[in-house]
Amino acid sequence: MALASLLTHSLALDTTSSSTALIGDIVYLAIVVLYVAATWVIFAKAGKPGWAAIIPIYSTIVLLQVAGRPVWWIILFLIPIVNIVFAIITLNDLSKSFGHGVGYTLGLTFLSIIFFPILAFGGSQYIGPRGVRQPQFANVA
Repeated sequence: MALASLLTHSLALDTTSSSTALIGDIVYLAIVVLYVAATWVIFAKAGKPGWAAIIPIYSTIVLLQVAGRPVWWIILFLIPIVNIVFAIITLNDLSKSFGHGVGYTLGLTFLSIIFFPILAFGGSQYIGPRGVRQPQFANVA
């Protein structure tokens, strides 16, 4: 009798932990989809291919291009501690590229799940790499 009670209790715990894990997985998947969608739109605003957001290393290369940093910086993202510093610098340049300042950089750094979608779906316009306006050339016929 005690064994049956123990098994029933054990199965009840497994069902509860499975449903909790499923909810956690769904929330995680929703966050990933939101982040990919936001990155897709950010790349599109900057004139880069949006599909680059779903390709792991290439998305970092495109992010560096949008932020106006050299592509070889991707190597710096492989070095522990150094990668944190250069990621913050890249986020600062991304923020400047859309006309925002240091406060927005802090938001992108610490609350990226909120600030990336705001950057993507809000009214921010891409100015140019690191906030330097690109010269507009007229068509001369």
